[in-house]
Amino acid sequence: MDLGRLLVQGCDVWMNNPLRPLEACGTSGMKAALNGALNLSVRDGWWDEWYDGQNGWSIPSADGLAGPDRRDELEAAALYELIEDHVAVTFYDRDSAGLPRRWLEMVKHTIAALGPKVLATRMVRDYVERYYTPAAGSARAMAADGYAGARELAGWKRRVAQAWPGVAVEHVDGGGDDDSPHVGARLPVRVVVDLGGLDPGDVAVEVAYGRVDASDTLVDPSYLELGGAEKADGGRLRYAGEIPLGRSGAFGYSVRVVPSHPRLSARAEPGLVALPPAPHGMTNGDLR
Repeated sequence: MDLGRLLVQGCDVWMNNPLRPLEACGTSGMKAALNGALNLSVRDGWWDEWYDGQNGWSIPSADGLAGPDRRDELEAAALYELIEDHVAVTFYDRDSAGLPRRWLEMVKHTIAALGPKVLATRMVRDYVERYYTPAAGSARAMAADGYAGARELAGWKRRVAQAWPGVAVEHVDGGGDDDSPHVGARLPVRVVVDLGGLDPGDVAVEVAYGRVDASDTLVDPSYLELGGAEKADGGRLRYAGEIPLGRSGAFGYSVRVVPSHPRLSARAEPGLVALPPAPHGMTNGDLR
């Protein structure tokens, strides 16, 4: 710890060049950032989440190449180019007072933007509020009345798993009178679902929506649970809702049905989902 304190307090650039994706976390760079160092790292571990283009530099990774020697060659060349043409240039670009203004701007931004995130107090608080406290409450609820809650949830999981092969999204209708939606409007979505004998309370019908990339993949989507559950033909149910269009650019959405129970830790816990036939429910329109 004494050596680590000297290292993080005495460096300008903290370099971390693991073989992506083998880095467990790389948290030493967090401590360096708190001491004003700029990170120079492969996008792996925490740096993959919190690099923002202004708090350091990202070393390009050639993961996926079959030949390790070729990968080392490419990544080494990229690292040397970064150091020579960007890191060193920024560090030695001094004003009339001898101060590296751009470098100092990056240091200030790093401390302001990363500082609150990398604190141990933030980490412990997140664990307590998001995991430990909810887990303790769930454990008490499951164990009450001779574990009646646990038995009820286990029975519900068995029933849902048996019926799930019959759950299907049969029709998705999106869009209203406006053929060219714009920012600030709301996009109506109507979905017809076959629940395969399950009750409406056993599932949630959701729309995932947001920005899409060039391959029509949703990037960091938001979710909207549809309501209604009105009866349709053949015992099916019709759900409806409106997607808020809050940003311009390429936009897409898709529909899914997932199990829903108040005692689930998350809706992904049962490992079940029903999706519409691809590419049903996806649009890649540009919002004005």
